[in-house]
Amino acid sequence: MVHFRESISAEDLEKLDLASFPGKIYIIDTVGAEFNRAVNYLRSQKIIGFDTETRPCFSPDQPRYGVALLQLSGPEKAYLFRIKNIGMHRRLCNLLANERIIKVGAAINDDIRGLQRYAGFTPKSFVDLQKMVADYGIRDKSVKKMTAIILGFKISKSQQLSNWEADILSDAQEKYAATDAWVCREMYLRLLQSSRER
Repeated sequence: MVHFRESISAEDLEKLDLASFPGKIYIIDTVGAEFNRAVNYLRSQKIIGFDTETRPCFSPDQPRYGVALLQLSGPEKAYLFRIKNIGMHRRLCNLLANERIIKVGAAINDDIRGLQRYAGFTPKSFVDLQKMVADYGIRDKSVKKMTAIILGFKISKSQQLSNWEADILSDAQEKYAATDAWVCREMYLRLLQSSRER
C-alpha cells in the first residue's frame, strides 16, 4: 500500500502546481433535454464526484441559505445543477439513491441534509473521503489538503465564499465548483489504486 503523508504544511502546499477540472462543465438550470442528458450520463458512471455549494452567511442574523448548487462529476464531464432554480427533481433524487453508483464527497452529511430539505430521498452508496482517509493514515481533512496529499497538486479555494445564488455564475465559480466534485472522485480512485499497490 502506498504511504501517504499524515498532513501537509501551508509552505509545502504552496509549492504544488495548481490544477482544476480538465473536462467540460455544464450548467443545468432548467429541467429539459439537457437535464435529461446530464442525468443519463451520470447514471452511466460507476463512480461520480459529489459536492454542493451554498451561498455564505456573513452575519449571524442573516437567514441561512439553502443549497444553491449540486455538483456531480464524471471523468470528463461535470454538471452543476442550480438547485435553487430547479429544486431536487425526482430523477436527481433517484440518482443519489441509486446503490449501483458510488458518490464520493467530503463531509457529505451536511450536503445530503441540505438537499433533503428540498425533497426526501434515501442516500445510497455515498463515500465520505474524510472518513476514508483515516484508514490511510491521513490526518488532514480539508479537501484542499487531502487533494495535495493524495493527488499531489493544489486547487484554488478563492471562490468558496462567493455568491452561489448569483443570476450568472462566473467562469471562476464554475471551475471551482466542478473541480471540487471532480477531485473527490479522483482521490477516491487514487486511494483504491494505492490499496492494491502492495
